[in-house]
Formats: sequence, structure tokens, C-alpha cells
Amino acid sequence: MDADLVLYLTRRTLETALLLAAPTLAVVLILGAVVALVQTVTSIKDMTMGLVLKLAGVGITILVTGGWSLQIAVDFTREIFNHLETLGH
Repeated sequence: MDADLVLYLTRRTLETALLLAAPTLAVVLILGAVVALVQTVTSIKDMTMGLVLKLAGVGITILVTGGWSLQIAVDFTREIFNHLETLGH
């Protein structure tokens, strides 16, 4: 295993992790900003409102993007195993 392959696999791993986490993180970021704005405007200081909305948003996002995320993860795993197979020869 040479250094170029290690760097390539490390970069692909980080890219895949970012790609899989991006939809959920984007939803949480947007919901957090909206909840903070609503709480500021209405002077509501209830912490559970933001938490419940974020949890619901994460759940819905995972349900919507679950198939796509699974396909990305499976493709990445196949790529890793193909690289491992070439190392054995």
C-alpha cells in the first residue's frame, strides 16, 4: 500500500462522511435559526421547543434521504473492498 492510495482513501472517506451528513446538518442549521428567530421575536424562552423541532426535522430528513444515503454508503464500501482486493494480488 503506497502513500497515494492511503491519501486517496482518506480523502474519499472524508468526502463520503460529509456527503452523508450534509442534509441532516443543513436541516438542523436552518431549523435552529428559525426557532431562534421565533423565540427572539415572541420572547419565548422554552428550550424544549427547539429540541423537539430539531429532532422532528432530523427524523424526517433521515426518512426522506435514507435510501440515497444507503446507496452512497454501499457504493463507498464496494469501492473500499475493490481496493482491498487489488492489494491482495
